Amino acid sequence: MQLAILGIIVVVVVVFIALTIKIVPQQRVGVVERLGKFNRLLTPGLNILIPVIDQVRTYHDLRIQQANVPPQTVITKDNVQVQIDTIIFYQVVGPEEATYGISDYVYGVRNISTATMRQIIGKLELDETLSGREKISSDIRLALDEATEKWGVRIERVEVIDIKPPLDIQEAMDKQMKAERSKRAIVLEAEAAKQDMILRAEGDKQSKILKAEGDKEARIRQAEGMRQAQELEALGQAKAIQAVAEAEKSRIQLISSAGLDERVLAYQSFDALTEISKGAANKVFLPSSAVETLGTLGAIAEVFKASKESK
Repeated sequence: MQLAILGIIVVVVVVFIALTIKIVPQQRVGVVERLGKFNRLLTPGLNILIPVIDQVRTYHDLRIQQANVPPQTVITKDNVQVQIDTIIFYQVVGPEEATYGISDYVYGVRNISTATMRQIIGKLELDETLSGREKISSDIRLALDEATEKWGVRIERVEVIDIKPPLDIQEAMDKQMKAERSKRAIVLEAEAAKQDMILRAEGDKQSKILKAEGDKEARIRQAEGMRQAQELEALGQAKAIQAVAEAEKSRIQLISSAGLDERVLAYQSFDALTEISKGAANKVFLPSSAVETLGTLGAIAEVFKASKESK
């Protein structure tokens, strides 16, 4: 009997401790109600409750979570039915609002996402729908943000996973895509051939220009070299003439300074006649001026004779 009572006491103590002590893991939070009214939030770690009076209404996961929206069939502006799969990433940022603002915020997010998607796709044609995933995702996210703000839920991201048009439309699109690719390939080949011809023509043009410029430069340098050579040759001749003139001038000045102008000339004339007489001709005709010169020779002899006597 005593053991039974002791066992009951132990069970009561264990239940009391279980109802009193609450350990909340990281990134989770609990909503506590006291006598059916919101009291406080249980934060990560050890928390103490008053048994029976305090109750944990629910726990919320504060990590980013994802909710898959079932595939939805919507009609585009040009009356084409397409099936769209989306996924929504959300996070609970207000545990109290998420508990009391809506009964099931995940269900609410899915419904708002579906309704918004129908409105958006109804304004777009099929081609715009297929190429406008980013815009569709952005518009759905904006619509969800406005609705979920008072639910304590923040929409992190909305992704349109897949857009499936009807089978016949897919086949037509495949044919169109193949035709477009064939057309693009032909255009690219023609463009490549055009670029090849242009580049070859440009290369040939540049080659001819460079060759002409090279020939021009060579001719210019050749003419410049000839001009400089002629200038140097003329300069050399001028200097030579100048040197001869200078030498002649010096010789005349020396002769003039020696006072032997006429006599030296007469002597040189005599030497010249002597050299002429040594030539192949047997006769030498002397002009009248030469006679005067020979007459002068006598004077020269007298001069040399007087010079020897004076010595």
